[in-house]
Amino acid sequence: MSIDDAPDVVQEAEQDLVSEAAETAETAETAEAGGISASRVYYTTSEKTTKVRSGPSTSHRLVRTLPKHSAVNIGCQCDGEKVSGPYGTSKIWDRIAPGQYIPDAYVHTGSDGYVAPRC
Repeated sequence: MSIDDAPDVVQEAEQDLVSEAAETAETAETAEAGGISASRVYYTTSEKTTKVRSGPSTSHRLVRTLPKHSAVNIGCQCDGEKVSGPYGTSKIWDRIAPGQYIPDAYVHTGSDGYVAPRC
């Protein structure tokens, strides 16, 4: 490559970056349109504490207990044991950190369905 080729190489790199940014924005718009938001903060019930389990069922080991009205980030959701709570009955469990799950029935998501990608 010669110095004369440099402007073409720079222009090509700029086009690649613009394309990548547009693709990332399109993916984010698609996720939001589908009701998926991995960075949105949700809150647990203000009625009682919420037990955090190592897996998606009450038979999994207790990891910790969240105080009433705790802010949580839902990284992903999966099916698990059906649990009844302040926000209904659901088999959806929310992963709030690696190895940490809480029943969706204890989280105010504004939905009876999935609000995050499946685990």
